Amino acid sequence: MFDLRPVGYVIGLLTAVLGVTMLLPMAVDLTEGRGEWHVFLEAAIITILCGGITALSCANGVPEGLTIQQTFLLTSLVWVVLPLFGAIPFVLGATDARIVDAFFEAMSGLTTTGSTVFVGLDTLPRGILLWRGILQWLGGIGIIVVAMVFLPELRVGGMQIFRSEAFETMGKILPRAGAIAAQISVIYVGLTLACAICYFALGMGAFDATVHALTTVSTGGFSTRDASFGAFSGPMEYVASLFMILAALPFVRYVQMLNGSHGAIFRDSQARAFLWTIGVLVAVVFVALLHIFPHHWEKSLREALFNITSIITGTGYASVDYMSWGAFVITIFFFIGLIGGCAGSTACSVKIFRYQILFASIRAQTRRIHAPHAIVTARYDGRPIAEDVLSSVMTFFVFFVVTLGVLSVLLAMTGLDFVTALSGAATALANIGPGLGDTIGPAGNFAPLNDAAKWLLAIAMFIGRLELMVVYAILTVNFWRA
Repeated sequence: MFDLRPVGYVIGLLTAVLGVTMLLPMAVDLTEGRGEWHVFLEAAIITILCGGITALSCANGVPEGLTIQQTFLLTSLVWVVLPLFGAIPFVLGATDARIVDAFFEAMSGLTTTGSTVFVGLDTLPRGILLWRGILQWLGGIGIIVVAMVFLPELRVGGMQIFRSEAFETMGKILPRAGAIAAQISVIYVGLTLACAICYFALGMGAFDATVHALTTVSTGGFSTRDASFGAFSGPMEYVASLFMILAALPFVRYVQMLNGSHGAIFRDSQARAFLWTIGVLVAVVFVALLHIFPHHWEKSLREALFNITSIITGTGYASVDYMSWGAFVITIFFFIGLIGGCAGSTACSVKIFRYQILFASIRAQTRRIHAPHAIVTARYDGRPIAEDVLSSVMTFFVFFVVTLGVLSVLLAMTGLDFVTALSGAATALANIGPGLGDTIGPAGNFAPLNDAAKWLLAIAMFIGRLELMVVYAILTVNFWRA
């Protein structure tokens, strides 16, 4: 019989921890003198009690490790249960959000997508704004642990290629997750503090600096202003670009650097490819912007760097309405959102290593055509790529494209126009943030969409954040028979 107790135990503990973090925005609202502090107190009590009771009731069933089925289920349910409880302050709070809007916002936060249905951010209570930032920060560190511990173990989307680098975990998922999370936490907190200090030093207020540091390092993109990062244009865009890039690099390399392996980042094939990709794209968009703004080279460079970095890492900040930059740049922005950052980082989307494996496979196949009798092996980072990795990556690409197409059609059936449906599907599935067009573009948000579209997009964020295959696997009959 399938034992749900180990899954319930971990989810209960994480839910209780989420409830404890609600006390931080409560303290902010209480200090500010706003009447909404009791909202977070009520939400915290509900969340801590539900999580604590669940964990206690399942505590007698915790083994040394988890089975593959339990791991799949745990990885999926965490990203459903936590957004449900994370939405409680939005329903009870000053936003008076409906359930669909509250769940959309919480799912967008914890998956670090950054799409929002809230308007009037400049006037919202600081507790609510901080809570949005906390959700993204927790989601950012959560997905790093998932990508370094669970996905390699589950052989999802080619992630097994990083299994040896993410520590040996077979049969020891829970103990190893704690050990890895402890080291990651030190790095994650350090980057967040450094980012907040830099923002504050450049003139951003302490509160804004804190929230934006939380959402920058998590590559989440929630802001405290309706204008997003456009309210802080200037040198702070360079700082944001730097920390978005740092957050999109593989955290396992930071762990190795902490343990004495200096230069680990630059020896990483996907890290080098990611940095080169950003450099080339920034150069192309910079040249394009010089034709639009011929006498503003520094601004063109800054806006190109910031917005390219924001989209490719999936952060989703916007400093300007790049929809006015012309069809060429808009097309680039659409496709770079489907690239993503490095595996094992807070970044989202397809991930750069999968494109490297895809191109390596194409090169190998082309050489086989030219020399049918030659023994040609596709390689990644100097190592032969195993057949199961190639198969897993190709399967991921197929599922990604099919899911994107189906979701676009479903969104169009709800009444959305072609651009909104396609870009909305892409931005949700790749966890980017803003889409294209007047409605969900960088100058708009997702509030005008109908409820059916919001539910579909929330589900897409969930599927995309878990690399698709985790979710699809538990929907098969064979998964439950195993």
